[in-house]
Amino acid sequence: MIIETATAFVPSAGTRPRLDALPWWCAAGASAEPQQYLQAFPHHPPTPLLPLRALASKLGIASLHAKDESFRLGLLSFKGLGGAYAVLRVAQKRAEKALGRKILPAEITSPQLRELCAELTVCCASDGNHGRSVAAGARLVGARCKIFLHAGVSEERVAHIERLGAEIVRIAGSYDDSVAEAARSVDRHGWVLVPDIVAADDPDAAQICGHVMEGYSILVDEILAEAQRRSLSFTHVFVQAGVGGIAASIFGHWTAMTQGEKRPRFIIVEPERAACLTESARAGRLVMLPHGPATIMAMLECQRPSPLAWPVVHALADAYVTVSEDDARKAVRHLAWPEGADAVIEAGESGAAGLAGLERLLSDERLAAELKLDRHAKVLVIVTEGPTDRSMWSGARRR
Repeated sequence: MIIETATAFVPSAGTRPRLDALPWWCAAGASAEPQQYLQAFPHHPPTPLLPLRALASKLGIASLHAKDESFRLGLLSFKGLGGAYAVLRVAQKRAEKALGRKILPAEITSPQLRELCAELTVCCASDGNHGRSVAAGARLVGARCKIFLHAGVSEERVAHIERLGAEIVRIAGSYDDSVAEAARSVDRHGWVLVPDIVAADDPDAAQICGHVMEGYSILVDEILAEAQRRSLSFTHVFVQAGVGGIAASIFGHWTAMTQGEKRPRFIIVEPERAACLTESARAGRLVMLPHGPATIMAMLECQRPSPLAWPVVHALADAYVTVSEDDARKAVRHLAWPEGADAVIEAGESGAAGLAGLERLLSDERLAAELKLDRHAKVLVIVTEGPTDRSMWSGARRR
């Protein structure tokens, strides 16, 4: 039995599949190596965990905190943790093969390694943020970079990637069309694909995609460390999803790090126009959606889940909620123009989707009660990105 409304559903107890073992990229020690390699970036502080007391009071819940990824590595999104790290691991593997010895993280940007990577070309398909991260990693190690962008990616997002030295390959059609073209180009040119979605039966690409999701585990460790320091606890964690990589990493690594403890409810948030995880959960199998109208939550505009991420999401997600374009705009404004003494958070529409999901569920009394979203709820939302195209940003003050 599934409890449903027009925009959300909660799988009944016992209907989710059992996850016998967590994948290596979200295991308890998953963040150790990404932490070492990402020291190659000149400034890598933890991102803030911000209390939103006034908004929590307005929503009628006990507490609300936002993990603000809009500053991450100067790349404006959590994606900085994944693609860049995966490129560094590709460079390490190439250097180890050439030199016949182990390459340490401290050597990753050395002149010798950069020389070895001068003929390396990495590539990926992207809606914007993943490509930006891959381009930043390529620049660090001196590799060439090709980013495949579909027709819906705005010129401002293109410019962000080009400033990092990458070459843009424009593809007519959708994100899935750009994914397919990037894969074909790898076969034609001998480039190295750094994907955030890949077939589970492609071991080489799956290893690199695993490194992308392994990098995201840093985010969970920062949350748990700060929560312990400040004696915080959470009853609900809202994570927005495109192909599901960040959700799988957060849900899986959080579970691994808190074995034996009662974990929060994990809730997936997706745009109504691109709810591939919701529909896959409803069907009990991977579903590819037809392409429809674009969404302002552009970084979440994906029509099929990642086969690597899906089993973790399917096993651990406690609920799914879809949000409208207006829901996302409203959440952006609530973060950008807060009441009381709450911090100002400049989130993109995709970045604010977690809050939009919380607000959407709270508008449904029956479903809010089912999920125990009440005055005792202690909620965490992940602000996954800042405004990546200010010309279209919903948070700009209207005159």
